[in-house]
Amino acid sequence: MSSLLFKYQAFDQAGRVENGQLNAESEREAVRILKGRKLTPVKIHQTRPGTELLRRKKISNADLLDFTSGLCTLVEARVPLDKALRLLDGITESAAMRELVLQLLKDVKEGRSLAEAMESHPQVFSKMYVNIVRAGEEGGILHELLPDLAEFLDTSARTRQAVISAMIYPTVLLITGVISVFLLLVFVVPQFALMFEDAGTEIPASAAFLLGLSDFLQSYGYLFVVALVLAVVAWRRLDQELATKLKKDRFLLSLPILGSLILFRECAVFARTLGALLGAGIPLIRALRVSREVVGNAVLGVSLDRVEEDVRGGAGLGLSLEKTGQFPTLLHQLVAVGEESGRTADILLKSAVTFDTQVRNQMSSLVAALQPALIIFLAIAVGGITITMLSAVFSMNAVEF
Repeated sequence: MSSLLFKYQAFDQAGRVENGQLNAESEREAVRILKGRKLTPVKIHQTRPGTELLRRKKISNADLLDFTSGLCTLVEARVPLDKALRLLDGITESAAMRELVLQLLKDVKEGRSLAEAMESHPQVFSKMYVNIVRAGEEGGILHELLPDLAEFLDTSARTRQAVISAMIYPTVLLITGVISVFLLLVFVVPQFALMFEDAGTEIPASAAFLLGLSDFLQSYGYLFVVALVLAVVAWRRLDQELATKLKKDRFLLSLPILGSLILFRECAVFARTLGALLGAGIPLIRALRVSREVVGNAVLGVSLDRVEEDVRGGAGLGLSLEKTGQFPTLLHQLVAVGEESGRTADILLKSAVTFDTQVRNQMSSLVAALQPALIIFLAIAVGGITITMLSAVFSMNAVEF
């Protein structure tokens, strides 16, 4: 039997906690080794040597999509799973993805199912992904489910890319504006101060304000960077506690335009995941539990907990979604129609497309409004500084004349 790698947490004779890893042929042998070291094991689980390396080597969504599409093509061609993984190892360009494929191949050859092998890499394969693969393996319909899974990943990637692409130009414009104003205040405005000192004339109030702001930025400008970093860290720390995350996510949902964007985006993710799982034959309760975990907003997650409880008690999914008061009317109405017609999975997938379209349309409207607003801000800021300082110079020349 080949040697396996185990991570453990144990107490020594003095009561101190010790964490480490060791090689053993089984978990029982690992426990025996620890007891031989006078350690009392508390936690012990198997890992693989390449897992930590995979965490350091980021596998992108594009790599995962390419892997899924390739696996889909080979499985549809009835290529045996181990041979399919071996072929994918030969055509995959990403080093991290090749390493992952080799680990999956090793696990499959040792007798584990593909879903079990994928479950060992939660940083790459989501629970939704693993559940669909498991359903395909158990039902012998993996070749039927993988195309839908590949389409799911492709649609999610295109929606995410559309949002990112829409925000690139406004973001660049905003950064350019902030940098331009900063450079003017720090490097250009101080030059006018020397002119005023040489002339010995009274400085207009508006120019004096800009000069004072310039001096402040030169002396304490780094505080803005520190404050920004602290604000980002504090904002992220809100996610560590459920109570603060709930307040944060409730605040985000209450924002005028951004709130509806977040809601529609989360509804699209939830509907697409639940629809894909139900279409793969996953039971509703189990599918709801997995779908709830892909929703990032804690307020919606808590609502989905209540939905799961109601459905478990015999209530309809559409009625349970409506009862929370958190989800759009369109979602629970379409789900109710799907339940009546027995086409819940198809209706959910179509509603996900509808929500994705609404997200893209709202993003387009938001970007269309942001672009002129940022241009006007940039023009007012840069133009205002320039006009203020030049007016002060002209007034100084007029006094001298």
